[in-house]
Amino acid sequence: MKHAIDPKVDCVFKALLGSPENSNLLVNFINAMLGEHLAHPVQQVEILNPYNEREFLNDKLSIVDIKAQDTEKQFFQIEIQLANFLSLPARILYNWADIYRQQLKSGENYAKLKPSYAIWLLNKNLYDDKDYLHHFQIRDDKGRSLIDHCHITLVELDKFHNQPIHNNQERWLQFFNQAESFDENKLPEWMNTQEMQQAMNTLSRFSEQDREYFAYQARQEYIRQQNTIAYEREQEDIARQKEDVARQKEDVARQKEDVARQKKMELVQQQVQQAQQEAKKEKQEKQAALDKIAELEKLLAAQKTTKKS
Repeated sequence: MKHAIDPKVDCVFKALLGSPENSNLLVNFINAMLGEHLAHPVQQVEILNPYNEREFLNDKLSIVDIKAQDTEKQFFQIEIQLANFLSLPARILYNWADIYRQQLKSGENYAKLKPSYAIWLLNKNLYDDKDYLHHFQIRDDKGRSLIDHCHITLVELDKFHNQPIHNNQERWLQFFNQAESFDENKLPEWMNTQEMQQAMNTLSRFSEQDREYFAYQARQEYIRQQNTIAYEREQEDIARQKEDVARQKEDVARQKEDVARQKKMELVQQQVQQAQQEAKKEKQEKQAALDKIAELEKLLAAQKTTKKS
């Protein structure tokens, strides 16, 4: 290829799986990712928001996910996510709920609802474990399913290191991880399938045709800008958190000083009270001694008077 093309860049990703001429690739990808979670393999799909190169040339905020429906009226949403953020799980669930809700038109009953599947490819890890594939459904604490309509699959590409490649799922994950570095004239043996050849042809089109390559470059630049903005915001958040921690430490130090001063004042007050009590006691003892002396003097005087008489 004239230029290296990363299939994870959203315009390429959507051209790969969201173009009507590549609908067979989408069918192959869905079956590979969902496998046993499907009642039976998907045979055919209608892409509801097909790829349009002009979207990516003219609109930086163009919709980059892929929505499709199969012949059984099941809904599928596929999206690539190059950067993670704290509210990503909420966004994933919200988007699934949105495609599930869109099945019903006004006045239609709930019996028409069909299973809806969301597949998210994540370029950065969301979980701190070794599993690269995660399937989510609505279940209670005993494992009972509320309804077999909710299917959310997350794929953490960075964790996938399987060798050798055995099946279509592993082919797709390895393709997204490594295709940017492939020489189309010396492809790995595991790429020797009709779908993988077709996928490489899509990358070649972006590489060889100026219009598509310009779209690819524009999306890369937009992603870089967004990642830079996100990074700068993250650094600002970290700086604010450090400032907050420093302020909290200062507050704690001041509180400790206040507590120490308060304890010192209390100790002084206790010492003053103790001194006052000792002085009072000493005064009382002195007065008692004087009273005793006075009493003895009276007694002595009385005895002298009696003796004279």
